[in-house]
Amino acid sequence: MSSDSSHDSGYKLLFSHAQVVEDLLRGFVPEDWVAELDFTTLEKVSGSYVSDDLRDREDDIIWRVRRQGQWLYVHVLLGIPEQRGPWMALRVTVYTGLLYQDLIKTGEVRRGQKLPPVFPLVLYNGRQRWNAARDVSELIDLLPGSLKRYHPAHRYFLLDESAVGEEHLSDRQNTVTSIIRLETSAVPADVRQAVSQLQQRLQGPQYASLRRAFVVWINRIVLRRLMPGQEVPEVNELQEIDTMLAETVEEWTRQWKADGLQQGRQEGRQEGLREGLQVGIQQGLLRGERVLLQKQLERRFGALPPWVSERLAQATPEQLEAWGLDLLDAADLGALFQTG
Repeated sequence: MSSDSSHDSGYKLLFSHAQVVEDLLRGFVPEDWVAELDFTTLEKVSGSYVSDDLRDREDDIIWRVRRQGQWLYVHVLLGIPEQRGPWMALRVTVYTGLLYQDLIKTGEVRRGQKLPPVFPLVLYNGRQRWNAARDVSELIDLLPGSLKRYHPAHRYFLLDESAVGEEHLSDRQNTVTSIIRLETSAVPADVRQAVSQLQQRLQGPQYASLRRAFVVWINRIVLRRLMPGQEVPEVNELQEIDTMLAETVEEWTRQWKADGLQQGRQEGRQEGLREGLQVGIQQGLLRGERVLLQKQLERRFGALPPWVSERLAQATPEQLEAWGLDLLDAADLGALFQTG
């Protein structure tokens, strides 16, 4: 996660809604005990159960839910800077201990009772894949001989958004699916599709607070990342965001076309000095269209494989135009160039 406090606060606002936490567990924790949870009992742990060390953290949220008549605590850790990753297993272990201390101090757990289970989940969306230890036992030197029995172990579950495959993002009813899509979307068309799914999912007055949380987060984080340096007007509804994005897609398309024509004319004039004005302008326009399309592809998909440059170099004006129109909707490079 970004260390930016507004980003972390926006995430905390989203995961402070029971529906999002339920979708997180149902959709992204493939373990058998999830089916045993009674999600009608899902409740956020109040501040009276949490120590000052936990309560003041912007990136930790604690919920509890009934499983077979007993409480299971779900500790969601958000906004994890990459530089703190190597010691995350230790951090999770310490905070689990703090939570247990508070449960004892507040009388939630009395003498003679056992402590409830805690499920720690780290939610990470950094650019690099998460490769830190997931169990505190991996951070501690092994003890020799019979001392091995004293080796501590405490594991956390990791949801690395960059590692979530497309096959796990097909559930349009899952709000966390929409969150991940919005986090990873690079163009307005993709964001607009995710917003549309949220509109359909969050209909009804019971979702008014969650809709507002999404609007705040999209407005202050997603749109500013998508349109850096541009003034993003505050909106109050998901429908307004959809309308704004539709206008943005049209404006970007016009701008890309204008930029392509301008670059093509410039290169055409230079070529025309050597080969004749008419021929040079035509060739320059074509070259400009190729250069522009290549830049758009790099912005959308990242570094391009060599075969893409070869396809662009051999393309006709009609193919370049078709690829440019299909660019916003294509899922990947393979899907785009099949149309050409």
